[in-house]
Amino acid sequence: MPMTELIGRLEAAGVPFDELTKIAMEDVDPADFTDYDLEPFWNDRPVPFLFTGFGATRTISAPHMIATLLHHLEIIEGQDIMLIGSKGGFLAAIIDRMVGRDGSVTIIEPHEEVREHTEERLSLHRASGLIRVLRPHDMESSDEYSKSFERVLISGSVREIPETLEHLVIDGGFVLGPFGGPVHQRLLKKEKQGGMWFDTDLGGVVFGPMDVGESEAGPLDPNSLASHIEDAFDLVGGLVEIEGSTSARVQDLIDALREMPSDLPFIDEDSTEDEIMEHPVVDLLMSEIDWLGPLWPIFSEFLSIDIASPGSPEEVTDFLGDHEDLVP
Repeated sequence: MPMTELIGRLEAAGVPFDELTKIAMEDVDPADFTDYDLEPFWNDRPVPFLFTGFGATRTISAPHMIATLLHHLEIIEGQDIMLIGSKGGFLAAIIDRMVGRDGSVTIIEPHEEVREHTEERLSLHRASGLIRVLRPHDMESSDEYSKSFERVLISGSVREIPETLEHLVIDGGFVLGPFGGPVHQRLLKKEKQGGMWFDTDLGGVVFGPMDVGESEAGPLDPNSLASHIEDAFDLVGGLVEIEGSTSARVQDLIDALREMPSDLPFIDEDSTEDEIMEHPVVDLLMSEIDWLGPLWPIFSEFLSIDIASPGSPEEVTDFLGDHEDLVP
């Protein structure tokens, strides 16, 4: 059985598993949640389940990342779990098996195409307990607002816990997810105690954004570009010394990008060279090229991503706890 073999390779590489996780993962077939080739998945890589109408790729996470998230969720039977971002329904189906008939899984999926895919695939899943797929605004109803959850898993990168989510977590419960910008994040367990949040840092990760709109933005979208430059500069600035004047210029560039209007021309692979060169974002970058140009090789050096895949048959090194999960 491919999943059993994969779990064996992951265990040998040091990925933690308990019996509940093993049984649940072996009982849910990823082929029920994607029509794309599963060879990358069996080699411990993410696999697409949907390409949105605006060109964003949505993926089922690599198996080692799924196992890592489930391990840190500390799931026991009968719990009520909230999942922000559906991952096509596969992760929810596994959690459903783990919480059993007395538990529940509530999915909040903001993207319409992803939500429709998830609802369709989960309708064919033989659920153990209650699985619900909701829109974000569904949580504004009085019935939903009064509910509470012991565990919340955020499956895409965010900068902070959404305010609408904080009151839903019971005291002693926690939120698990990748917190940071578009380039890199930290996998954090944020535990709620007495109305305060206490963080446990579980390592560096690379997830796609929770907001699918960020993935669908064009290459010259000024807000997206500003976030990437800001995140990259923070990472590089923690590793090499950068002059104060350069830091100020970078911040001015970020501010200028974020102040640009939202109705700029859209650039894609069909755009002409003239259209690209005349784009306001390109014009802004070119005006700063004298000082900005030398930084790009530094960014490239520090922002290359080596995706961990400890469950691959070809992987020969031990898995040392780096949780990297590239989600395009």
